Formats: sequence, structure tokens, C-alpha cells
Amino acid sequence: MSLSAVNPAYGLVCMTVGPEVRFRTITLTRYRMLKPEERETTLLNLYADNIVRVRAAAAFCAARGIRLYRLSSSLFPLSDLVDDDTGAAVLDHLKPQLLEAGHAFEDAGIRVLMHPEQFIVLNSDRPEVRVSSLRAIEAHAGVMDRMGFQRSPWNLLLLHGGKGGRGAELAALIPDLPDAVRLRLALENDERAYGVDELWPICQHTGVPLVFDAHHHVVHDSLPDLDHPSVRQWTLAARETWTPPEWQVVHLSNGIDGPQDRRHSHLISHLPTAYADVPWIEVEAKGKEEAVAALMGTA
Repeated sequence: MSLSAVNPAYGLVCMTVGPEVRFRTITLTRYRMLKPEERETTLLNLYADNIVRVRAAAAFCAARGIRLYRLSSSLFPLSDLVDDDTGAAVLDHLKPQLLEAGHAFEDAGIRVLMHPEQFIVLNSDRPEVRVSSLRAIEAHAGVMDRMGFQRSPWNLLLLHGGKGGRGAELAALIPDLPDAVRLRLALENDERAYGVDELWPICQHTGVPLVFDAHHHVVHDSLPDLDHPSVRQWTLAARETWTPPEWQVVHLSNGIDGPQDRRHSHLISHLPTAYADVPWIEVEAKGKEEAVAALMGTA
């Protein structure tokens, strides 16, 4: 199915260059130094404050007509510890506030996604990494559940392919993932371990949508630029994995010193022609809201 030319929804990633959207955090080392009775209070104050900031992010996007927002994967640090359930218990306590934050996005018509950190490797060849990775992705899914977001790729959880050369293992484990994860899961091609040609069959086999990243594809395949014919080919092939196709999300970034530069530029200077009919485009640029505003023509 092809889509006619659209005015895409450009997505803001996590935080802003300006001071408007910032989140607090705590390191594991600092947390371990706290007395057991201090840990709950510390996380309660931090998480509650970050929920307020999430509400501010919803208002920020709504005021600027931004309809796609990537929720920070570091929003509730240490809530996924294998040996400590304090963070999860605090999130349960804050569920009413989380639900209100979720409603703030939904009431404004803003689609919310999450892209957990790359240390989540579900198909690792190390059992302890698989255990911690599953714990982490379940914690992210739990946040989305508490915020009231639907269990579908509309509010997707995005991962890379993980351990290189273990695509078969990834495809085999996806059907057994908990519903809160599996029903939201999407996969993204990267510059090294998994090209789009390797992920696409996995997505077709498992029914998981593919988030195509043209910049990653250009770097992975050593292509001259973002307008190489294969960018359009894979944009359309990725669309086949989305149900409905109108939910398709792609990633947009430019290299600082040219197409082969993995580093993201401050603003977007080149929009691939292949993306002309893509409805949802997450903007991965150092300039964050400045880059989105420039693309939307509101800068």
C-alpha cells in the first residue's frame, strides 16, 4: 500500500536543547550508598518530580503542534534492578500521577514512543545479560502500562537487533515475550550489527514493525547519500510490516560531516525524498526542538 504525500508528524526526542524539558537522575553508585530506608524516599521524590516534568513535556509539545514524542528511557532510573524492587514499588504508588501524565499526551493528540538503551540485548549469548535485558524492557513496558498507553505499536517500544549474528535467536524469542512488551515491540536497523536486509525478514516472520533509519542504512551499506534508490525501496518494504501502514515511523538524521558520519548534526539539512509520504518521522538531531521547528516551518 502506498500513501499519498502527507504533512508528516515530526517527533521530538526526549529532552530539549533549552531548559524547558529536563529530567533528574541518580546513579547506581549513589543509590547503593543510601541506607535502605532512604532509598524509597529518594526515588519517590525523584520519580514524582520527573512525572511533573513529563506533564510539562506534553504541554511543550501541544503548544508547538508536535504530535510525536519519545519518552526518555532514563525517566525512572533504577526501576529495573534485578535485585531491588524499590523502584517498581514506587512507580506503583505513583500510578495515579502517571496515568494523569499519560492522559495529558493523549488529550493533546500526541503519540508517545520509547526507545530503551542499547544495553538491552534480548538475544545475547550470555544468560545474565538476557535476564537483565528482559527485566529492563519489562520495566519500560510497565511504565507505559501505568501511563495508560495502549499495547500496540501506536505506543511502541523500539529496540535494535542486539547481538550480531543471532537473528534467529531474536526471532525465536519474540513470540514468548510478555504481551506488554511484544504487542508494542518494534525493531530498528543500525550501522553495524543489523542492516535493514537482516531485520526485515525477522519483522515479517514475527509481525513486529520495522522502524527504518535511512542514515543508519547509508552508513551500514556505505552508500553515497540519503537519496540512494535503496532508501526508497526499504522505506516501502518497512511500511509492509506496519498494521496499519499509516502508523509507520521512520528515523531522520544527518551526519555532521557528510552521509557517512555517524554523529548527528544539530539541524536537519537534508530530508530524503524517500520520506515524502511517511506519516511519522522521529527527528534525531542534536538541536532537538530547534530541528523539529525548522522542519515544521515554525522556527
